Amino acid sequence: MSEQTASKDAVVVERIFEAPIDLVWQMWASAEHFKQWYGPHGFSIPVAKMDVQVGGKRLVCMEMQTPDGSRQMWTTGEYLEVVPTTRLVYTDSMADADGNVLSPAAMGMPEGTPETTQVTVVLEDLNGRTKMTMTHAGVPADSPGASGWNQAFEKLAAYIESSQA
Repeated sequence: MSEQTASKDAVVVERIFEAPIDLVWQMWASAEHFKQWYGPHGFSIPVAKMDVQVGGKRLVCMEMQTPDGSRQMWTTGEYLEVVPTTRLVYTDSMADADGNVLSPAAMGMPEGTPETTQVTVVLEDLNGRTKMTMTHAGVPADSPGASGWNQAFEKLAAYIESSQA
């Protein structure tokens, strides 16, 4: 059900969801839905502020419980394109809790990691099913980010299924 296309500088994931396009769109456009599935296994989303309109800002916190306590990772960005039910494009940068962009080096990321990446989500109606193609430009396909996206989409598929039950 999942296919990842190799690319040196982007993660590309295609998935088909057994759900109508309007529902899959809401999973990306509604903060309450987004909080239920976003992030790798073991992470929760205590904060998702999303002003889904061109020029709107986003601030998301992923949280994981570790033996040393809670660990939070914040990201921020801006919506560049919003075409309801079919296309969503936004920037993504590591941030602090106030939405201030942090340098990748400050976050312990490898040299050459871009400060800002771009996520593009394209949805296509397949007669009641939905094909989603997500491209995260600036994140190598062989990076931990690729694995994180695939885990998130596993969570998304399960959440969609439970939402329709």
